[in-house]
Amino acid sequence: MTDKLHSLRGMKDLFGEDFKLHSYIIDTARKITSLYCYEGASTPILEYTKVFDRTLGDSSDVISKEMYSFLDRSGESVALRPEFTAGIMRAFISNGLHQKLPLKLFSYGPVFRYDRPQAGRQRQFHQINCEYIGSGDPYSDAENIRLAVHLLEELNILDDITLEINSLGCQNSRYLYQAALINYFSKYENELSNDSKERLRKKPLRILDSKDENDKKIAADAPFIADYYTPESKAYFDKVLGYLDTLNIRYKLNPRLARGLDYYCHTAFEFTTDKLGTQNAVGGGGRYDYLCKLMGGTDVPAVGFGLGIERLALMLLLKKHQNKVLAPIYLIPIGEECENYIIILADFLRSHSIPVAVELEGKVQKRMEKALKDGANHVIFAGTNEMQNNSFKLKFLDKKEEITLSAQELLDLIKGAHN
Repeated sequence: MTDKLHSLRGMKDLFGEDFKLHSYIIDTARKITSLYCYEGASTPILEYTKVFDRTLGDSSDVISKEMYSFLDRSGESVALRPEFTAGIMRAFISNGLHQKLPLKLFSYGPVFRYDRPQAGRQRQFHQINCEYIGSGDPYSDAENIRLAVHLLEELNILDDITLEINSLGCQNSRYLYQAALINYFSKYENELSNDSKERLRKKPLRILDSKDENDKKIAADAPFIADYYTPESKAYFDKVLGYLDTLNIRYKLNPRLARGLDYYCHTAFEFTTDKLGTQNAVGGGGRYDYLCKLMGGTDVPAVGFGLGIERLALMLLLKKHQNKVLAPIYLIPIGEECENYIIILADFLRSHSIPVAVELEGKVQKRMEKALKDGANHVIFAGTNEMQNNSFKLKFLDKKEEITLSAQELLDLIKGAHN
């Protein structure tokens, strides 16, 4: 007897309402990003491992603990993408897109991290991703944030979300700040977690992201990066905040916000909520002016963000979101001789963007029960009388009424009801 097949732990199948909710979020994102002149982009889910370990930093949890990395059959080290930005920048470089700057790119799809599965974050999860490549102006940061806020508004969940923002400064700011952090955390080295001890010499900023409770207590009194801003860094951040004020975007300054990836500089932000328990991050992003050069290209300023589709879906469910998808109309022939007649009507309605389901098998009562179970509001019947009179019988399931109409009259009535 063979073992029963099932999905891998942390890999979830999407069907029914879950799939519809994901599609609704993606379609909404596509609509909103088009208002900001973003164009679609898609990159492979499988990349050379060096695309990520060169950019995310070998001391990050993503690289050291969570990335799906393995040797392919030719002996090359490859990885399932743990995030979008590095792959987008790799595509930007390898496709020679420098002459097309500035670029605004919208993408979505699965990402993979070998982490403990939890609500809203499986090992395969999905993200919406927006990158604004080629602008170093503070307004591009603000516009990128405004786009994310606009999307959350359109999904009707912004009221439950807080925008937290900080600046990581320029390279000089970070160099001075890292030296201050090393000096501070060295005093507590014996009390730090093993992970933070390793980070102390390489990437002390990562200690601020530690999930260890004792690390958090020690980090509470660490220096703030704002004390090490250069005049240019401070002026840049002040301009970003000024644009957010102009756009009436509410935000909360979080001086401890560092973001978990090495390539960020200047503006860093997260969207958080208190509605999802301990996993409070819905998404985030920031500026990454040094990433392109780090990957072998030239200096190209850029800013972007990602939002977790599963977590957005959970927020929508908490809001008791009603998916605005047209319920299908069920078409049921009464007798085998009427099947072609119903099939022709189905093709006519579909050609006018009306979703229909044709039910040919089973007793009429069973087919009616299926229509009710699937949330249909209308059922169209056709028997020999209707076929002879070139008409159809439309039944309103909510009102328990029925009327007889021609195909064109049916179309006009249905389209009018949906408008």
